[in-house]
Amino acid sequence: MRLVIGNKTYSSWSLRAWAAAKLSGLAFEEVLVPLDTPEFANRVREVSPAARVPVLVDGDLAVWDSLAIIEYLAELAPAGRLWPQDRAARARARSICAEFHSGFPDLRGHYPMNLRRRPSPHPRSPDAARDIARVCEIWRECRAAHAGEGDFLFGAFSAADCFFAPVVSRFLTYLLPMGEVERAYAEAVMAHPILVEWREGAANETWVVDADEVD
Repeated sequence: MRLVIGNKTYSSWSLRAWAAAKLSGLAFEEVLVPLDTPEFANRVREVSPAARVPVLVDGDLAVWDSLAIIEYLAELAPAGRLWPQDRAARARARSICAEFHSGFPDLRGHYPMNLRRRPSPHPRSPDAARDIARVCEIWRECRAAHAGEGDFLFGAFSAADCFFAPVVSRFLTYLLPMGEVERAYAEAVMAHPILVEWREGAANETWVVDADEVD
């Protein structure tokens, strides 16, 4: 399989799919296409009609969109346990991922993922405050329900943590408000070997996407 992604510094949707692919244990080739370059759309359109990353290419099949890729990987590699084994927990994990996938535009728009940015505040957005509060609520509720099972949202590291990893990075990069529970969760995510590997890759990049370089 090949996984087509954007810059590791900026591409939050690529991070979600890449982390899930790593968690699945399946072998894949990473193909990085730099964002905000003249050739980006044409190169990605060769494998996906949406012309966006990420795209998972498995033989003649192309799967695009992070959530679709995660579901495909979960079917291919059930031993990877991308989703929680308990049915109720699995349904909740899918619900919170779908909730973020279709919402939170103010948080995503005002605080772009930028793993190279030195942690510091960015002018607070009143519109994003509701999104920030809801993310914290999700993290607290999941951790309260699974606190004795591990350090992550549903105990063991799962697709839900892959999905919220870019959100964690935003909270830490822009020093967004968190309680003790949320901060402990954020630190656990960033210390996970999958995230460490991704961040090391980002640190070696030289590309700059001006739109995601906010003061």
